[in-house]
Amino acid sequence: MSLKELRLSKKLTQEQCSKIAGVSLRTYITYERDPALSTKPRYETIYKAVERYSPIGGSPDAKNDEGFFTNVKRGDELIPLCNIVSSYGKRDCFKHLQSYVNGNNNGRVCILYGLRRTGKTTLLLQMIRELPPEQTAYIKVQISNTMSELAKDLEKLNKSGCRYVFIDEVTLLEDFINTAAILSDIFSMMGMKIVLSGTDSLSFAMADREELYDRNVMIHTSFIPFREYARLLGIRSIDSYIEYGGTLKKENMDFDDADMSSDEVSFRDDESTRKYIDTAIGRNIQNALKNNRFGSYFNSLQELYDKGELTNAINRIVEDMNHRFLLSVVEREFKSHDLGSAKNLLLHDVPQPRAHVLDEVDAASIMERLKAIIDVKEKQELSVPVTQGHIETVKKYLLVLDLICNCPYQVENTGAQDHYIFTQPGMRYAIAKALVYSLMQDAYFNTVSEQDRAYIVEKILSDVKGRMLEDIVLLETVKTLPPAKKVFQYRFAEGGEFDMVIYDSEANACSVFEVKHSDKVSADQTKHLNNAEKCAVIERRYGKISEKIVLYRGEPCKVGNVDYVNVEKYLTDLKTWR
Repeated sequence: MSLKELRLSKKLTQEQCSKIAGVSLRTYITYERDPALSTKPRYETIYKAVERYSPIGGSPDAKNDEGFFTNVKRGDELIPLCNIVSSYGKRDCFKHLQSYVNGNNNGRVCILYGLRRTGKTTLLLQMIRELPPEQTAYIKVQISNTMSELAKDLEKLNKSGCRYVFIDEVTLLEDFINTAAILSDIFSMMGMKIVLSGTDSLSFAMADREELYDRNVMIHTSFIPFREYARLLGIRSIDSYIEYGGTLKKENMDFDDADMSSDEVSFRDDESTRKYIDTAIGRNIQNALKNNRFGSYFNSLQELYDKGELTNAINRIVEDMNHRFLLSVVEREFKSHDLGSAKNLLLHDVPQPRAHVLDEVDAASIMERLKAIIDVKEKQELSVPVTQGHIETVKKYLLVLDLICNCPYQVENTGAQDHYIFTQPGMRYAIAKALVYSLMQDAYFNTVSEQDRAYIVEKILSDVKGRMLEDIVLLETVKTLPPAKKVFQYRFAEGGEFDMVIYDSEANACSVFEVKHSDKVSADQTKHLNNAEKCAVIERRYGKISEKIVLYRGEPCKVGNVDYVNVEKYLTDLKTWR
């Protein structure tokens, strides 16, 4: 069966199919019309997405047996749905959802939004479990639905005494942005508590700007800090968080996600990471672009979208940002110290031959290869070149999606410097890991035994984890501590840095930190903390240093005037940090 025959058999329009597949309408039409493209991987992806689609409730114009246009479940129908999540832990943001539902919010709707696989539907069902079933309804929006149909169903539910309505994937409604205000202006004013959920954060942002204004309560789910990851999944390893953190595992938290049927872990490898970027980020921006009314907000991306290259460009931009992170690791470790700490660590393996392998590789060529890869990510196979304007626009929307966060450095003599950190560490690590393996294609390195190659690569990846751990600690501390405590990394003019400084403006005092991926204590870890000149620079600006701390993976202890604190315990107890 051809793609066109499949579409007609499901009574779908070309535009509906493009939405289902997450591609532009032009791209979908191209693949439907050109039989020669049927052997391409993208054709197969589009075909499977359309084949998998099964609208609930019949055709777009038909009512179901209960007289609803949308897929409405209420009363006893909610019980089996809610039982699915009965044993799951609750996200930290659940209390905000609970506050809206139980509070006096007439005239306001609640918006629960975030990237895929961050527990949005689970949160809805957990809240429904606490409400009287006879006054509650759950609506799962389909692509074929319209706001008009939803409004008719809400009117019917209101007349039947329904007070709590949870609408999942509401941004699938093509006219949602233009008409969202009716939910707050009409139905919420009638006394209904309306909770909206969806992965299209940009459509929510547009609706907030144009239609809902201040008539909504926004709850974001994308950022999952280590303490939540550990509590919800029972996994208290910082290494596990570095490798897979950012989403919640299928068997513990997710519900009704067709895309997860074959993917337990989003960031298992480079391929699964690219798929996540495509579905969770690329489609998010594409869905907002489809609304022409807001084209002015996306003008720099419109050409990429029209050419069917937007998702591809987003992948390249996300990877480019990650590669520049890795480049800083490589430059710092490879360039300055001839393969740096990985090389030094290998010296402990003397007299084994692998102890000297990194003395023989061509470090200059490795650096050039990395830089070439970064350049390729912006230019390769694109009919529309990715410009700095594209990068800045996508970066702006990645901030809206809560995928990145700016945690500026403080640099001696020059002030603040932007530093963007990915809030989903598993995404960063998967791409970095794939890149490290590609870098290790050095001619000499390929003559080494497989066992020693694997051992050395693991040493280098340990360096990557070390830099990521610094970022995780900085990000989570920035996001958790109150405004009176300023959090930043401080870089000294003559070289070296404090991985983190916490300045208490009320007490005019500060704490200084080193962050180490190691589980061992060594004198090298405290060299900056015990450097009198560096400490004097900090104290002149940020008051007396009240404590010096090394965060690491080992047991707590004290060495001289430096406290060693377990980093997993620090991140878990961060909300109560003194």
